[in-house]
Amino acid sequence: MKPKARLKVGIDILMTLLLLFLMGYQFWGDAAHEWAGAGMFALFIIHHLMNGSWHKNLLRGKYNPSRILMLVINILLFADMLGLMISGIMLSNHVFAFLGISGGMSFARLLHMASSYWGFMLMSLHLGLHWGKILGMIRRAGKGRREASGAVKMLLRILGTVIAVYGLTVFIRRDLLTYMLIRTQFVFLDFNEPAPLFYIDCLAMMGTFIWIAYWLSALTCGKRSKTNGGSK
Repeated sequence: MKPKARLKVGIDILMTLLLLFLMGYQFWGDAAHEWAGAGMFALFIIHHLMNGSWHKNLLRGKYNPSRILMLVINILLFADMLGLMISGIMLSNHVFAFLGISGGMSFARLLHMASSYWGFMLMSLHLGLHWGKILGMIRRAGKGRREASGAVKMLLRILGTVIAVYGLTVFIRRDLLTYMLIRTQFVFLDFNEPAPLFYIDCLAMMGTFIWIAYWLSALTCGKRSKTNGGSK
């Protein structure tokens, strides 16, 4: 793998870890949450700069269903990140406190709440659209090993489906849709919940959206015919 490709993978892994960290606000407190959020946004900008070819190719090539799906998710994710950063700056008591912003706190709180959960879903969907490439890199990294048997592949697919189903039950049980649709003004945080159990649930929900995006991409791509638009 080339150095630039390794750097891109490293940034994506770090962003995923930060996403999980940010979801567990109740475990780490205000200051850590704000610094992690600022770091996430910085990495998001770097991610876009390192994928400049995707932006250059937006008006080139044909738009098949798979490419349209990726474009829609990327645009929504970009808008969501802007909402997160704007609301985060407005609510900041540490990183951006020097700006002295005092108005619009109610709006900022609602925007941040909704953007946080939409962002979790959209980032997971974005990751799922590239899940085939991730699996390809894993296979290439272990190219000296014997190819997995059909039974092993089937077992992994079943495991992925089980995780996706469990993640869906977590999504419903934790009532994330209520926060995403702003049906309440406050997020219920269980400060007594063990952190490992919370993050297992988050990983399961992430697995649900990865599973959905991966199979949607597979269905819309058909035989995964190549286009001139590139990917991001």
